[in-house]
Amino acid sequence: MRAGVRVGIDVGTARIGVARSDLHGMLATPVETVARGDGDLERIVELVRELDAVEIVVGLPIALSGTETASTADARAFATGVARLGLAPVRLVDERLSTVSAHSALRGAGRSSRQSRSVVDQVAAVIILQHALDFERSAGRPPGAVVDPDEGP
Repeated sequence: MRAGVRVGIDVGTARIGVARSDLHGMLATPVETVARGDGDLERIVELVRELDAVEIVVGLPIALSGTETASTADARAFATGVARLGLAPVRLVDERLSTVSAHSALRGAGRSSRQSRSVVDQVAAVIILQHALDFERSAGRPPGAVVDPDEGP
């Protein structure tokens, strides 16, 4: 397992969930929810620098059928934008059902949908990052695909 803090990102249309790993890449924890829009990339930059992250993991929402959706294109574009900042390598990882899992976990903890709205994106980012960490530990290789900052829109 590679050492260093990783930042996990769940890109939504209204909010961006952010999570982080510990230095050893064992456990993902929530960081914050960033409002999508003006200033979102600047806040991501601040967090990545503050955490001294060695890698950024962005969830790629793919339909259960395996097809790409408008959300997939949005996440790819966001990941490319982050990669172009040159902060750390950016990886796209499959995040099917992460938000559904996050809502389920929060319901299981006794939180209503209304109570969960402010943290569900952070929980989804934790799920995305934890899956990536678990994959790397079991497979012996980094998860997903590295984003080429020279590709895309």
